[in-house]
Amino acid sequence: MIHLQPITPVNWRQAIKLKVAPAQQEFIASNVYSIAQSKFDEIDADGTVWRLTPLAIYVDDTMIGFAMFALEQTQQLAGYIFRFMIDADQQGKGHGKAAFKLLLAHMLAEAPATTRYFDISYHPDNHVARNLYAKFGFVETGEIIDGEVIAKCEISR
Repeated sequence: MIHLQPITPVNWRQAIKLKVAPAQQEFIASNVYSIAQSKFDEIDADGTVWRLTPLAIYVDDTMIGFAMFALEQTQQLAGYIFRFMIDADQQGKGHGKAAFKLLLAHMLAEAPATTRYFDISYHPDNHVARNLYAKFGFVETGEIIDGEVIAKCEISR
């Protein structure tokens, strides 16, 4: 059964060992970078404050992936998925779709009632990610920030 758990002093080493397939490495930051980012990076250049939350994705007792999301704390209108990855050895088993659905539900449960949308970004050549996110209602905005396509999903509660 797929479930999410916080990244902790007990499991962080396991999380940094997870890797995407070699052809996907240019598409996503490393998990070690993401975990460090979650501890120190909380304010955008425009002054927006974000609360970053790194999570491990498990199937039963086996860690198979990593996700990190943020909820915007300033106006409390947005959530942002910073990272989403499934280990190369676990890809192609339907775990990505199930885990992404679970991540969105988790974010929705954590988000303030004022949150209106979730954003995600991805490398323009990452067609697998584009297709997965589109299945969940993410629509490309036409923006490209730091070389990544931005997609938005409106929340209806």
